[in-house]
Amino acid sequence: MIIGVPKEIKNGENRVSLIPSSVKFLVDNDNIVYVQKGAGERIGFSDDLYEASGAKILESLEDVYSKSEIIVKVKEPLKEEYALLKNEQTILTYFHLAIEPELTEVLLKKKITAIAYETIEKEDGSLPALYPMSEIAGKMAVQIGARYLENDFGGVGKLLSGVPGVYPARVLIIGAGVVGTNAARLAIGMGANVTIMDVNPFKLQAVDSEFKGKISTVISNEFNLEKYIQRSDLIIGAVLIPSKKAPHIVKEYMVKNMKKGSVIVDVSIDQGGIFETIDAPLSLENPTFEKYGVIHYAVTNIPSCVARTAAISLNNYTMPYISQLVSKGFIAAVKSTPELYKGVNTFKGKLTNPDVAKSLEMPYSELSMLIGF
Repeated sequence: MIIGVPKEIKNGENRVSLIPSSVKFLVDNDNIVYVQKGAGERIGFSDDLYEASGAKILESLEDVYSKSEIIVKVKEPLKEEYALLKNEQTILTYFHLAIEPELTEVLLKKKITAIAYETIEKEDGSLPALYPMSEIAGKMAVQIGARYLENDFGGVGKLLSGVPGVYPARVLIIGAGVVGTNAARLAIGMGANVTIMDVNPFKLQAVDSEFKGKISTVISNEFNLEKYIQRSDLIIGAVLIPSKKAPHIVKEYMVKNMKKGSVIVDVSIDQGGIFETIDAPLSLENPTFEKYGVIHYAVTNIPSCVARTAAISLNNYTMPYISQLVSKGFIAAVKSTPELYKGVNTFKGKLTNPDVAKSLEMPYSELSMLIGF
């Protein structure tokens, strides 16, 4: 197989899809890997390291796309890349197509095989390729929130942990999945007063068991949201409905009643966000805005803040699937690996993820009918 690693062009994106050790594994197993010049430079993976691992370095984005059968990325192709996509190319990345109708149309028109990391799903409902980024984003959300609570960043000037004689900041986490529980771990470790909300009582039961009562757990509904949002200093949006647009569960009137100088960090923004007051994602270059005296942070690629850690962790979880794909070929790989099957969002000009199709109100085709399975 001929595999291409483009340099990410999304604003503030420093991650790289394949690290040198992954390239070496692929090359040692009779694949060709093209890496765009400087793709890993920003996180300490030089072109020399890639070449020593067996990669061939190409100068431009255009060269990588034109020479490769499989493109491995971190973030979805941007508009500048649409024209570079080759017909019937295979692309692995985080697509989040439920909020990307234009990109979806391009993928269908060019008959791209789009494997979305965020929809690779095991039988138990876990999302193994999304897990490492959710883990990092949850922890980073607390660090980011703590920073923006400082006066220098426009916050009210609260230390998350407080000090003896001064009450710690109140942190509200909405969603008790991977992002939420990792945010809770760090917030508790930093000494904050933490409440976590979810619609699923069994998830809250698991949180209570893990943290041994150190965290307050509350069922998420409009009554409770309104009550707890008013008194919180930092709110972290951590709701994920796989392959679907996130619901706006935090209404504008709730944000309007928040304390001035408090902070919102919406990790759910890559699926559309859960706050009515956030109209569109922001960038790492301009990550915040203020509304009703509340700082809103809404960046879709939070793990890029710690891009070296994120890139290595990403490879730990995605390489088994990439290895299956290049060693067996697409059809054999998805037939033998159920979770990879679920990761396929488009194939041969058809939309093959039912939840994405429903979100975009587009026709859906069952993948098994297209591959004779």
